Formats: sequence, C-alpha cells, structure tokens
Amino acid sequence: MKLFKLASLRRLKTDEEGVTVVEYGIALAIALGIGATIYTGLSGAVAGRMTAATTLMTPTTTP
Repeated sequence: MKLFKLASLRRLKTDEEGVTVVEYGIALAIALGIGATIYTGLSGAVAGRMTAATTLMTPTTTP
C-alpha cells in the first residue's frame, strides 16, 4: 500500500495536465475581459451613432 502511495505521488509530480488546464482558464478569462471591455466601448459608440441617424431621418412636421 505504501508503494502504491509513493507511485501515485510520483505520477502527480510529473503530471502537467492540471497546470495546462489552469493556464487555458486564465487565458480565456483574460480574453473574455478584453472582449467585454471592447464590446462595452463599441456598444456606446454605436448606440450614439444610431440615435443621431434616427434623429436626422425622422421627419419633423409642423401642424
């Protein structure tokens, strides 16, 4: 049983799969943060332009 535990610890010491998953998770979180920041900035600019275009295209009728 003691030999099995030592073998398991040696395998865990050399196994890098968990580290890779964490690295991919961190990279994904950074990419999502950057994407959300860009999306938020662009959405405000696009909304402002659409409002300005709507204002220009709306006919003003005077009774």
